[in-house]
Amino acid sequence: MILNIRPVLSAIKRNPTGALLVGLQVSITLAVLVNAAWIVHQRVVKIEQPTGINTRDTFTIAVSGSAKQFNAGAAETEDLAYLRSLPGVAAATVADGVPLTGNGGDTTVWLQPGHRGRFVPSAEISMDIEGIKTLDVPLIAGRNFRPDEIVPYVPGKIAPSASEAIVTQALAHALFPHGNALGKTIYGAVPKTIIGIARNFMGPQLGSPVYNTIIYPRLPGQGNYYMLLVRTQPGRRDAILRAAKKHIAASHRYGVIVYTQTFATANSLMDSSNRNVAILLTLVTALMLGVCCLGIFGLTTFNVGSRTRQIGTHRALGARRRDVVTHFLLENAIILAGGALLGAILALVIGEWLTTHYALPRLNLAYLLVGIVALAVVGELAAWQPARRAARIPPSVATRTV
Repeated sequence: MILNIRPVLSAIKRNPTGALLVGLQVSITLAVLVNAAWIVHQRVVKIEQPTGINTRDTFTIAVSGSAKQFNAGAAETEDLAYLRSLPGVAAATVADGVPLTGNGGDTTVWLQPGHRGRFVPSAEISMDIEGIKTLDVPLIAGRNFRPDEIVPYVPGKIAPSASEAIVTQALAHALFPHGNALGKTIYGAVPKTIIGIARNFMGPQLGSPVYNTIIYPRLPGQGNYYMLLVRTQPGRRDAILRAAKKHIAASHRYGVIVYTQTFATANSLMDSSNRNVAILLTLVTALMLGVCCLGIFGLTTFNVGSRTRQIGTHRALGARRRDVVTHFLLENAIILAGGALLGAILALVIGEWLTTHYALPRLNLAYLLVGIVALAVVGELAAWQPARRAARIPPSVATRTV
């Protein structure tokens, strides 16, 4: 028997509901599969990427006021003076965000005033003049902040925005891919001049790209809350952390230590979080793929069961076993193709949404192509066994009375 497309399409038309449901299942599975694989890839990349920070010798202490009498400005000044006087402390700063922890802020950097033109998402941290030194991140161009550029904290008032900024290499390239970012003006609440470009380091890890970080010269304290970042000499971290906790806890009558954490622990927790997300998405995707295969298997099995006499008739008229197998595989391939087409569109739409709202890199089309091929192969394998069972139907069933 010479198999052509018309009887295959006719067979699909006789059971459009089943074909439609499987096609929709294939499309949803493909969209989830491709984007989940892309997210997993990004998480694995984050785990493998260097932090750019000295995580071994650095820790943070978060301090908060428990009453209105707490003077955050005076407290952070006192804490910094104490920490910087300790033997074994290489550098200390006060900040409103901590790299690697998710504790910080996100911002959008614009290239034109009035929130116009091209923009780049970024993580932001406010620190004083020792911020760069504390993180152990060297400047590759420009200069550090001067003391007179640090915007002070004024109790009861919203601190004005700084007019200078230091950005990472990644953010500088994202903002000005074809030129030097040093000395350029960027826009947010107020215009800011890029006075320095730092080596790439991971910011607070919120919704911005991993190395897109901008540092402002400003002392925190809003809400009576600030974070102390301390880098010690090698081997001195734990001892200095214990001494600092004891001193700061006893120094502020109306202040309390909210938490302390080493950067090594923060990095480990971040890697663990990325690893858990990757594992969860992999399991969910595998489950959806399994459910999709069961749907294809069930539809093909149903078609075989409902067309037993028809298959027997074709066998009696000379159809070979391989012709029957080819018929069902081709029928399944058409359903897969329709589902894959819809799934590809859906995958691109979801990918664009993730890029827009979560700063995820744009979906690599190679993942979409591999996803289509993988789903096609798995889908055809799911239909293989029912198709072989159909091919074993003897011609004698065509003469039986139903």
